[in-house]
Amino acid sequence: MFHFPTLAHPALLSRSVLLAAAVSLTACGGGDSKSDGDGGGGTTPPPVATAGELKSAALLNTITPAQITEALAKDASKVQGIVPRYSVTSYRLEYITSDAQGREVRASGLVSVPVKALGARSPVLGYQHGTIFTSAEAPSNNAVGSEVAVVMASLGYIVVAPDYVGYGVSKGTPHPYLLSAPTAAATLDMLTAARTWRGQGNAADNGQLFLTGYSEGGYATMAAHRALQASNAPERPALRMVVTGAGPYNVQATLDGLVNVVRDREPVIGALINPGFLRYLGGSVQREVRRLLLRALLPGDADVSFDNQFIDNFLADDVQAVARVSSVHDWKPQVPVRLYHGRDDVTVPYGSSVTTLQAMRAQGAGDLVTLTDCTAVPSSHVGCVPPFINFMLGQLAPVAQDL
Repeated sequence: MFHFPTLAHPALLSRSVLLAAAVSLTACGGGDSKSDGDGGGGTTPPPVATAGELKSAALLNTITPAQITEALAKDASKVQGIVPRYSVTSYRLEYITSDAQGREVRASGLVSVPVKALGARSPVLGYQHGTIFTSAEAPSNNAVGSEVAVVMASLGYIVVAPDYVGYGVSKGTPHPYLLSAPTAAATLDMLTAARTWRGQGNAADNGQLFLTGYSEGGYATMAAHRALQASNAPERPALRMVVTGAGPYNVQATLDGLVNVVRDREPVIGALINPGFLRYLGGSVQREVRRLLLRALLPGDADVSFDNQFIDNFLADDVQAVARVSSVHDWKPQVPVRLYHGRDDVTVPYGSSVTTLQAMRAQGAGDLVTLTDCTAVPSSHVGCVPPFINFMLGQLAPVAQDL
C-alpha cells in the first residue's frame, strides 16, 4: 500500500496522484461555489436535452438473505455485522447523461429492490461507489451478494447505484475523475432514470431520498448533492440526509496531502512537480510528464481510461481551474450532511473533511454539517470502510421510514 504525507497547505498536484491512491482501494472501491448551492460556476456545458432519459432496463437476478449472508461471510472487506431482512432483485438500467465535454453518452447503473409485500413502499438510497479500475467491478456488472448496493437493499432501501461514465455500457469513454459537473450529472441522471423506471410500476418509493458514498463515492455524492440543491428536480424536496466518508471534496487540499507519491516513485518527475514551475516546461516535456505519471500510477490491469483534464490543469499550474471544475467543499447545504473520516487516512487526507466542515459552517450551515472520526485501529482509508457503512446506517435509521 502506498504511504502518503500528512496534509499541509493547499497546493496543486495531478489527478493521477489520487489514481495512485485509488490503486490501494480495491476493497472500497464545478467550482468552489460561494452561494447556497448554486452548483458551481465556471464553464460547465449545458446539460444534454435528453439527460436522465431511461433507455432500457434488464433483470439481473434475485438473491436471498441466506445467499447475501453467505457472501458477506466470504468477503467482509466492505460490510460487516449486517443481517439482511429481504431478498433483493436487481436490474441494470441504461440512461442518457453527459461526459466531461458535455456530450451525450449512454451510461448504466444498478437498481436493487427489496422484495416486500405487494404495495409496500421503500425509501430510495443513492449509493455512489469508490474508485475502481475495471468495468467488471461496476455495480451493474457486479450484482452479487457482497455488493454494497445489494446489501443495503436487503435492509429495505431501493438502492440506485450509477456505474459512472467510463464503466458498464459507457466503457471506452474516459471516466471524468474528480470533475464535478459530469460526476454530478451521471449520478443525478441515474436517479431520474430510476424514478422513471419506478413509475412504470416496477417499485414503489415513499418519497424519501438519501445519498451516500465513500472515497470517490463520497466525492460523487457531494457533487451530486450540490448540483441537486441548485436544481428544480423532483428529487430535491425528497432529499432527507447525505452521509459521506473520506471523500476528496477539497481537491486542492487532498492533492497537497498526496504530493510525495510521485516524488517517491518517480524521482526524476518529482523534481519537476512543484506548483509555479510546471508552466515553464516546454510542451514536449509536459507531455512526457503526463505520460510517465499515468504509466506509473495506473494499475497495469486497468481496462478503463481516465479523462486527462485534471492532469492538464495541474501541468498548467492552473489553481483556479482545479477549484472551478473539481472542488465541491465550499457551499451551504440545506439538509443534514454527515461527514466521516479516519485521522490515520493517508490516502485521502483527513484534512479534506476538516476543511469541508469549516467551509460549510463558514457559509452558514452550522450544526447541519458534522464530522465524525472513524474509531478503527488504525483508522486507515481501507480500514474505515466497514465502520463507515455501519455509521451511515445508524445515521439514516432514525429518519428512514418504511424499512
